[in-house]
Amino acid sequence: MMDSSKNDSGEECPLEIHDLTVAYHKKPVLWGIDLKIPSGNLIGIIGPNGSGKSTLIKTVMGMVPSSSGWVKIFGKSFRKNACRIGYVPQRESVDWDFPVNVLDVVLMGRYGRLGLLRRPKRDDREVAMQCLDKVKMLPFADRQIANLSGGQQQRVFLARALAQESDLYLMDEPFSGVDAATESAIIELLHELKDQGKTLLVVHHDLPTAKNYFDMLLLLNMRLVAFGPTEEVFNYDLLQKTYGGRLTILSEVADEVRRHAEADS
Repeated sequence: MMDSSKNDSGEECPLEIHDLTVAYHKKPVLWGIDLKIPSGNLIGIIGPNGSGKSTLIKTVMGMVPSSSGWVKIFGKSFRKNACRIGYVPQRESVDWDFPVNVLDVVLMGRYGRLGLLRRPKRDDREVAMQCLDKVKMLPFADRQIANLSGGQQQRVFLARALAQESDLYLMDEPFSGVDAATESAIIELLHELKDQGKTLLVVHHDLPTAKNYFDMLLLLNMRLVAFGPTEEVFNYDLLQKTYGGRLTILSEVADEVRRHAEADS
């Protein structure tokens, strides 16, 4: 009998979710989510506001309790495999006034490997500096995080996630409020991580770019509407099911998916 925590190829699933329900004040936010994430993919999580996208990420991270169901990270509980997950929170959820410099923020990504009571060593500082260099923020290493622009702050948080040297990355709207150059740098970095065999789940709110950025899409509106390769899932019927009447507001997207459908028929 095949182990349910493994992909069809027999590899451990980076993330498996079964019958997950989450409620705030007895009101369901996520309902009966069943999901198996294949490894080595860049996956976009899309859906309307209030559809549970951020809640899904936070529940996987153990930050939000579930009402029922379970989550496994590489076949084990989050607590046992927390060191294998890198997390980039929503920028709005961070206290940017906290007095800490850029390098210290990135070094926080090393604590999962060090343990809370051990101080970072020279090797850890070198990894942190390399990660800052990757996101083109090395010249800002000594700058206070509060004194950076929104795009620069987001790059620093990406560097922190990179410093974790994780196998599974969860990112909550990393493109939100950043300039075009930062967005381009972020997507390049995500593809680089994917090419290294990492698995990435990214909450994303911009439909026109979703079809270009991701290998796979997870369409969510409290329930799991669809999950699969972008070319299969990004179609008018499934998006209409996900967004309902709100898709008509996104006329540019609606027209584009219709044109795709006509071209395929």
